[in-house]
Amino acid sequence: MKIKRVLAIITIAFFSVTAFAQNKDAKKLDRIITRDYKIIEGTISKLSEQTIEYSLPNEQLINSMEVIHIARIEFANGRVQTFDAAPEVQNNNNNTAEPAPVSTGSQEIAMKENTIAVLPVPFVDAGNMASSEEMAKFAQNDIFSKLMDKSSNIAPLTVQDLRVTNSILRKAGIDYKNIDETPIEELHKILGVDNIVAAKVSYTTSVNTTSGTYNTGNKKYEENKTKNRSFSGTSSNTNLVYHYKVYFELYKNNTKIYTQSRQPFLNLKDSWIESVSYLLKRSPIYTKK
Repeated sequence: MKIKRVLAIITIAFFSVTAFAQNKDAKKLDRIITRDYKIIEGTISKLSEQTIEYSLPNEQLINSMEVIHIARIEFANGRVQTFDAAPEVQNNNNNTAEPAPVSTGSQEIAMKENTIAVLPVPFVDAGNMASSEEMAKFAQNDIFSKLMDKSSNIAPLTVQDLRVTNSILRKAGIDYKNIDETPIEELHKILGVDNIVAAKVSYTTSVNTTSGTYNTGNKKYEENKTKNRSFSGTSSNTNLVYHYKVYFELYKNNTKIYTQSRQPFLNLKDSWIESVSYLLKRSPIYTKK
């Protein structure tokens, strides 16, 4: 009996240690996002003005990296810290500042003048603060299409292809969920453009029910002309009503040059599209021809 009790205690201890180890391994890690858009997950042990020290999961080896190579740190506790870019490279011939090249991970591209990028559009249900990835991409594509259709109205600007924009943002760990938290200066450098369109759609929904009555009046049946009958009743319709508010911002060289918001006149499912068109046509980049 004593042997069985000892074995039972050992078994319980073994599973306790195993569960503890699993919980320890499953803990959330810090995320280091470098300027060439690599993402490193690990545990940060030290951070100074010049360097950062971290260890990779299941390793005790301490790695070191210079802060100048880091764009952002997302700590396990939810705090986000961004870092200024390295000083711009000086031209040795005329001592004028040249645009710092922006890396996309596989190659470096210089800042493209007169180029505009459309950011993913957060599409948020204000009732529960839930966001939709599908609608964020749809709204982004809608703005992009409107700019492309009216390319003559925004000349000399050219629109950066959405695949390029979204690929660069994805490599940088940026999407529709955290696009609002990313400084516009960083987005300019990441995307390599001097103009940016940023929008957001917030909405709530309500249910609208309408009802009415009807009366057919007297109706004589041919088969029995001595009987007259009338029919009456009620009917009701239930519709989902959308209450939108569209926020629209335009940036040029890190400066906000236009900001407006608009609520659609109608409360239909796609009414936000009208507001986007209205605000875009009244932005400084749009000229009538």
